[in-house]
Amino acid sequence: MLNDESDTPVRVLPYISKPLARPPRAGLEPLFLPRSIAVIGATDREGTVGRSVLSNVLSSQPQIKVFAVTPTRDEVLGIKTHKRIADIPGGVDLALVVTPAQTVPQIVAECVDAGVRSAVVISAGFREQGHDGAALEDEIKKYLLRGSLRLIGPNCMGFMNPTAGLNATFAKELPQKGSVAFLSQSGALQTAILDWSRKEQVGFSAIVSTGSMLDVGWGDLIYHFGDDPHTKSILLYMESVGDARSFLSAAREIALSKPIIVIKAGRSEAASRAAASHTGALTGSDDVLDAAFRRCGVLRVQNIADLFYMAEVLSKQPRPRGPRLTIVTNAGGPGVLATDALIATGGTLSALSTHSLRELDTFLSPHWSHANPVDVLADADADRFVKAVDIASKDPGSDGLLAIIAPQGHADPTQVAERMKPYARGSGKPVVASWMGGDGVAKGISILNTAGIPTFSYPDTAARAFTYMWRYTYNLRGLYETPALVEAAEPPANARAEVDRVVQSVRASGRTMLNELEAKQLIARYGIPVVDTRAAESEEQAVLLASEIGYPVVLKLLSNTIAHKSDVDGVRLSLENASQVRSAYRAIQAAVTEKAGAHHFAGVTVQPMLRRDGYELILGSSVDAQFGPVILFGSGGVMVEVYRDHALALPPLNTTLAQRLMEQTRIFSALQGVRGRKPINLSALEGLLVRFSQLVVEQPWIREIDINPLLATPEHLLALDARVLVHESTMDPEQLPRPSIRPYPSQYAWEWQLKDGTQVTIRPIRPEDEPLMVQFHTTLSERSVYLRYFCSLSLSTRVEHERLVRICFGSYDRGFALVADRKNPENGHHQVLGVGRFSAINRMEAEAAVLVSDRWQGRGLGTELLAGVARVAREEKFQRLSGEILRDNLATQAIFKKVGFKLRAMDDPSSVSALLEL
Repeated sequence: MLNDESDTPVRVLPYISKPLARPPRAGLEPLFLPRSIAVIGATDREGTVGRSVLSNVLSSQPQIKVFAVTPTRDEVLGIKTHKRIADIPGGVDLALVVTPAQTVPQIVAECVDAGVRSAVVISAGFREQGHDGAALEDEIKKYLLRGSLRLIGPNCMGFMNPTAGLNATFAKELPQKGSVAFLSQSGALQTAILDWSRKEQVGFSAIVSTGSMLDVGWGDLIYHFGDDPHTKSILLYMESVGDARSFLSAAREIALSKPIIVIKAGRSEAASRAAASHTGALTGSDDVLDAAFRRCGVLRVQNIADLFYMAEVLSKQPRPRGPRLTIVTNAGGPGVLATDALIATGGTLSALSTHSLRELDTFLSPHWSHANPVDVLADADADRFVKAVDIASKDPGSDGLLAIIAPQGHADPTQVAERMKPYARGSGKPVVASWMGGDGVAKGISILNTAGIPTFSYPDTAARAFTYMWRYTYNLRGLYETPALVEAAEPPANARAEVDRVVQSVRASGRTMLNELEAKQLIARYGIPVVDTRAAESEEQAVLLASEIGYPVVLKLLSNTIAHKSDVDGVRLSLENASQVRSAYRAIQAAVTEKAGAHHFAGVTVQPMLRRDGYELILGSSVDAQFGPVILFGSGGVMVEVYRDHALALPPLNTTLAQRLMEQTRIFSALQGVRGRKPINLSALEGLLVRFSQLVVEQPWIREIDINPLLATPEHLLALDARVLVHESTMDPEQLPRPSIRPYPSQYAWEWQLKDGTQVTIRPIRPEDEPLMVQFHTTLSERSVYLRYFCSLSLSTRVEHERLVRICFGSYDRGFALVADRKNPENGHHQVLGVGRFSAINRMEAEAAVLVSDRWQGRGLGTELLAGVARVAREEKFQRLSGEILRDNLATQAIFKKVGFKLRAMDDPSSVSALLEL
């Protein structure tokens, strides 16, 4: 793999870590696959939770050791008891706690001290009971900091692992084995789903009641079941998000390989009412949640039935490439119902090609619908119906097919189902069916389900399932499409510091709002074009500035306290001469004095009067209580809250995500050019959105930003007005909201010279690097590939998009790659010379690897990359790095030794292991 014999000493970068709040969190394997279980609070008293839990655990697989802990009995349900958890010899993987709430903190402390690896607190009486219960939770948190115990609950049912035959709940029976992990914050809903699943023969890989999520949250569970080979889809019933960053990070990583489907209870806009700006007033909490789900590739549904429908559909059928559905039906009414549901949920009817229409005309009745939905009429038999399905499935303008059979006419439901079996996978497009009726269609439904074609009792439900499939595709596409690298995306070197100085100066003065001039200067530092804006504190100064700018001009109120100038009549437009400027100045001053008070008047700004022959947009940010900073984009101007044409996204953005944000709005179609008007420069607008998101992420002391209007024309983008609010001077820095999507970790970038003097930047990889990684793989010899991957991999395999996205598109939370980036001095192009990578094995250990282009081997780069990986992994709170190296790969072994790894022989004689304690 490498031929790097450098003697260059390993440098230690001056990264400074904060002390850990708690030891690194262990994985959840001891929790869900325990070898030993202790039930604390076990009893043999009938009708108690303690008896039910112990009885269920004792009925689990015999290889699990079960202990009962209770101070009052010597024996429970035939097994000897222990007084305390510390009395159990040999250690315990899982403790199930069913004692009264007030005893739980001390029990958790004893579990931590005894080295218990995980616990489930089933007991109720905590946060849900008010202040006293919340105090008990705080006490439990304090004890958890002493060790690495992982805890589910409190106030939960427990969990079931049908694959392992383990029932760690007080519910009676295990469901059948399956491939769905169902995670729920509602225990009552969980028991109802259990009853329903037995009737419907639905199987689960796991059922988990999360309770209050005091420790183990959504992110931990998604990571665990994302890695679980028995789980093919993950379903969530969510009442609260908890740790937003952990949830989004896990979901973004796992959604690419397994569908994550969520139903979220509690839709509300109450959180938007107290906001001070347009942006804040337009961001409702549920809208933000939708934006978060889109960002991480999660599919949100609106009812429990759809939760399980979509798990089935996504496991059986390919995802559609677009929103266009073709409907084939033997009855007009059901086709109309399906169409209504399709359009209402965001899908579209496909337009059949001329070729398809002619083909259908050759065998259908002259009175068929001649359009989509394809109503073959009741006289069509099974042959004609399936022939219509065949033509529709092959139409190039269709992304999916819905077949509807009503028990009428000549199309026998069983025969049609039998002949549709080849279409379950053949076309590469999803096929769903609605066989309407009861006993008469039951056999056909069974045939379709067995073949892998999902069936629905009603056509509108089937159409809705298709649009959910398309929404899931759309969300994933936004996640993993390779974005373009924005030119000049990085602000000037001193921009961040200058903006921070302005913000801190405003806060130190006791203000929370920047005036218009300050706000425009601030956004301009991040490359957002602003209209020429100059401040005047007198009539004469206003006239002088107007003559310098050139008439006509605009005068606007300059105030450190008034957010909305139009509320106090603080704007005058189209001023043609000095006399009008003087009059406008006096009028604004008088209006502000009358409506707000003279102390709110700090002068005016003078700006050129521009022709508004483009589109007025709004671009802003505000802080959501759960997800931190949120970006808003849409139609702007004074009617912004009337039109309510806007979309939300979580920062940071790249060009792909910026485009997805714009696509969510109605104004986007106009921006592309309508009715003879030229389109605006959408790539320039994407770049502006990316830079704005960078401002939002890098300046946490900013609370809200409004750029309204942002004028967009084919020639330019220009911020005509801006408003910036900052956090109060009393704000604790530790309480500042943070982005729920981890920003690019630029702190892990450094400059370095190879032995021959070649300058490189070693930095974390980013999505925009995928083309560079493709080029990098073309520079590798077959031997380098074999030594790195332990086998021969073709270039086409190594550069597949699906493979590279796992390297380039990570969330930076479970490890990432460092690339050595060289800028070619001859043409300015960038190239990757080498890659070092660490990826999490569990919460404490990561696997390390390094690979250098053949031409650049032997110059110390491999050593520097691996040393950098070790430093970064240490900063990321991993405790050890490990690796596996082919025995004859002596050069790489030398690099690992130089960085401090200890090499050991493995059972496999062809390899050696490497381990570095961090």
